Amino acid sequence: VCTGQLLACCCGSAACSLCCSCCPKIRQSTGTRVMYALFFLLVTVVCVIMMSPTVEMEMRDRIPFYSELCQKLNAGENCKRLVGYSAVYKVCFGAACFFCMFSVFTFGVRTSRGWRAAIHNGFWFLKFLGLLGCCAGGFFLPNQETFLEVWRYVGAVGGFLFLLIQLMLLVEFAHRWNQNWTSGIKYNKLWYAALALVTLVLFSVAVGALVFMALFYTHPEACILNKVFLGLNASLCLLVSLLAISPCIQRLQPTSGLLQSGVISVYVMYLTFSALSSKPIETVEKDGGNATVCVFPFNSGSESDNKIVTGVGTVILFGCVLYSCLTSTTRRSSAALRVCRNAVPENEVRKDCLSPLSSDDYEDEDRKGGGQYVMYDEREGTVYSYSFFHFVFFLGSLYVMMTVTNWFHYDNAKIERLLDGSWSVFWIKMASCWVCLLLYLWTLVAPMVCPKRFEA
Repeated sequence: VCTGQLLACCCGSAACSLCCSCCPKIRQSTGTRVMYALFFLLVTVVCVIMMSPTVEMEMRDRIPFYSELCQKLNAGENCKRLVGYSAVYKVCFGAACFFCMFSVFTFGVRTSRGWRAAIHNGFWFLKFLGLLGCCAGGFFLPNQETFLEVWRYVGAVGGFLFLLIQLMLLVEFAHRWNQNWTSGIKYNKLWYAALALVTLVLFSVAVGALVFMALFYTHPEACILNKVFLGLNASLCLLVSLLAISPCIQRLQPTSGLLQSGVISVYVMYLTFSALSSKPIETVEKDGGNATVCVFPFNSGSESDNKIVTGVGTVILFGCVLYSCLTSTTRRSSAALRVCRNAVPENEVRKDCLSPLSSDDYEDEDRKGGGQYVMYDEREGTVYSYSFFHFVFFLGSLYVMMTVTNWFHYDNAKIERLLDGSWSVFWIKMASCWVCLLLYLWTLVAPMVCPKRFEA
């Protein structure tokens, strides 16, 4: 039975599920998004591998007739064209084209009963072959140098747009989290204790990160920019936190509180840390020589330390990209800044602002038979926008491409240098801190600036 289900999933329009019947039920909409996320993760892993300096060496040592094979493939000496930044650009170009085509193909789909929705939710093996074909096609494009130069600017714009979507989602998530937990206080006072505990933990992490960076990323004789931006970002976090609990904001938004400010502060501290880690190193004269200052304390330059920094940076990259792609595509999330910020009575939760775990679980139809149950939850209407879903993955492919190749400095980009010196990466991440704070500040003051727009 399970084999038949897998064949129907890979070559038909049936929803995918696990073979184990003891697994919890899964919605068709959730399973579809997970499958596309796996496609995206596969592309990301391939890009990271291609940027590894040991890939060419391993291929040369392990593949027989490697040089002859490279000549037949017209891939350059030792297959130079199959590794490095140019290969990453071409693979991500194929992935971006794949998701862009599906974004156009699924535009206007409102129910899962149509043939376009069936293709979106099934035929996974055929779509996997299509993704491989798109990625491979990037290596056969004419005028490679012109393509790489133009695609670099397209990637920069798309990557920045993806970063803005990620920041907006973070602000929306913070508001929704606080609203849901605040609404539970009238039923159980333990929600208040949980809210206070989480808020305390968040601010403790933010303050701890600030102290850590002040100790290791500043120096009495250097790193002036580090000192300025640490003080500026910490002051802005304190400002929005005080504003969130001010009487004028509380009067219009009773659910506004310190939980949102804590989430924003932690994320801003993370971006600040990431920016300072990406800044070119500085040196000072010490004992007749130059000493490196204001660097990651555990990165002593050894190979093992570089692997630790690279591993942590890559895990954070995967987490941010996949979370953004999966949560930014629901109709609730795409309109969250508009819907969830409308004025609502205190301790009342709007249905549109509920988290996915607390929304209604309707089961139109269960598929049974030796495997995981599948709930077909889109018979009457789609749960999320298919077109916007693929558009976010399109931008995510560009974001991965630019991040793995260290943004504009792609000539010397390697995966080990994700956190090494680059002024472009430093300014992009530092600007992201300020954009995040401005977005959160706008959600606080918008009801005062545009009161009619936020009337219940």
